[in-house]
Parts: sequence; C-alpha cells; structure tokens
Amino acid sequence: MDGARTDGAGTDGAHRDDVGANDPGTADGTPSPRLVGRKTVLRAALAATAAIPVALMGGPALARTLTAGGTAPGLTPPCDDGDDPTPEQTEGPYFKPRSPERTSLLEPGMPGTPLTVTGYLFGWACRPLTGVLLDFWQADTNGAYDNTGFRLRGHQYTDSRGSFALTTIVPGLYPGRTRHLHVKVQAPGRPILTTQLYFPNEPRNSTDTIFDARLLMTVRDAGGGREAAFDFVLDVPQDPGPGPTPTDPPPPGGTWAVGATYRAGDQVTYAGRAYSCLQPHTAQPGWEPPAVPALWRAAWRFTVSLPW
Repeated sequence: MDGARTDGAGTDGAHRDDVGANDPGTADGTPSPRLVGRKTVLRAALAATAAIPVALMGGPALARTLTAGGTAPGLTPPCDDGDDPTPEQTEGPYFKPRSPERTSLLEPGMPGTPLTVTGYLFGWACRPLTGVLLDFWQADTNGAYDNTGFRLRGHQYTDSRGSFALTTIVPGLYPGRTRHLHVKVQAPGRPILTTQLYFPNEPRNSTDTIFDARLLMTVRDAGGGREAAFDFVLDVPQDPGPGPTPTDPPPPGGTWAVGATYRAGDQVTYAGRAYSCLQPHTAQPGWEPPAVPALWRAAWRFTVSLPW
C-alpha cells in the first residue's frame, strides 16, 4: 500500500499570472463563470450537427456545455486572449513509461465509481490538435498506485477532431493530497506538458498545496458514475485561419444582432429564416445562425404572400 506517500510537495513553480491567478473564483475554488469565448463555440461546433441539438448529444463537449446551474463553465484557460497554456504540475513519484495504448483503464472486477473524462486539445489559435499523446495514470479507489504493473495506466492519441475520451474510475484519496488524475500531454514535435486534473467541490482542494483551480474539470453525476471534461491548451503556434474582418458586410436583415445576449430557447430571424438558440451566449461577428449550428437550430423558412 503506497497511500502514505504523496505526489510531491510545495506549490507549482510553473504557475503563471494568467486567467486563474487573478480570478477570485467561487467559494469552492472554482473559477468564476465567463462569457462564452471562441474556444467554447469551436468546441461545441466540433461535437454538433445541424440536425441534433448539442444539449441532446453525447461526446466530448457534453460535460462542459451542460452544468448543474445551466451556466457555461469558465475556460481553463482561454486560448484566444493571450493567456498562457494549461499550467504544468509535478509528475509525482509514481509515473511509469511505456504504458499500454488504450482508452479504457477498467479491468474486470475493479472496484470504484465509473468515470469518463473527455475533452479537446487546442493550440494558441484555438484550433484542434490531432495526434496528440495523452498518458494517464492514477490511484485506485483506495488511494494506491500500481508500481509493479500498469493497472490504471494507459496512453492514447487525439482523433481527427482533436478530442480524447478516457474511461476509468474516480481515484481514491490518500494522505496529503486531494482527488486528482495525472497526465502527460505531447503534441508531435513539441515539448511534454506534465500536469494534474482536479475535481470540484472536494474538501481537500483547500488544503492540498499543489491544487490549482485552473486545472479543475467540469464534473457531473451520470448513470451511477461521473462524467468529467477538460480542454487542454498547448504551447503550439497556429495560424488562426480565416475570420471576420472589419470590412465584412453587415448581416442581411433579421432580428439577430452582434452584441446581443441570447438564452437557450430564444428565437431570432436571419436572412429570412427563423432560428432557435441552443446555448446561452453573446453574439459576435462570424457567429451568424447559419454558421454555428452548435448555437442555433433552424426552425422554419418564412414565406411571403404577395398581393398579385
């Protein structure tokens, strides 16, 4: 039993003065909710289709877009406003190389609460990264690490959408640490990011000297288990690609407007067609209803009866 040992001591010297450092957060250390950013829309668009509302879909976006309070979670960190990539943390004493490639760490008869973790990998310009290596390891439900074999250890790669999915169990607690998952992340030809992911509303979050609220996952209960999500932002330069410019023409009529705040269920018209809002957001140039099916679902097409 190795539960008496800790995963390192002291605070993370790699923490930067960015989104989490200046955010007072909430009472449990969770970052304060923010306005929907470019990464949120890109994440939702990757998982959405024009025919199925995001709120009714599974997939990597679900746990981050749906929260108990119905509000969008804070981004950790945004990749479109100059903030640093996902913070580094110590790997602790239990990392082992050459873990098996697999997306599920479950084994027959393994005790513990089922947990799925999903998310996306983004670069500086909020564009998804494919072929990124993610190597996970964690304690079992009793707080013990397998240091002789590869139980609850495994690696995988992001798919063509830049997404990953891990099936495992909720890690147990042991002295000195709050509940957490370990991960090493590496984009092709780029440095390795070593960090840890945390669970919100854990009593030990406030006493763990390594805990960093910027690394909180979005977690919810689901079907006797738990669903979590986290999006990584890596130190990978990217071309931001085409986007709206100040010379873009104004929208061709309708009630949709840039700068307006919309709630789920709100109705607008754009270019002679009606749309229903799927996710709360503040409209920005380039987010016209036909362009973002993750935010808007077409309702019906207007017809005009002429007197002749």
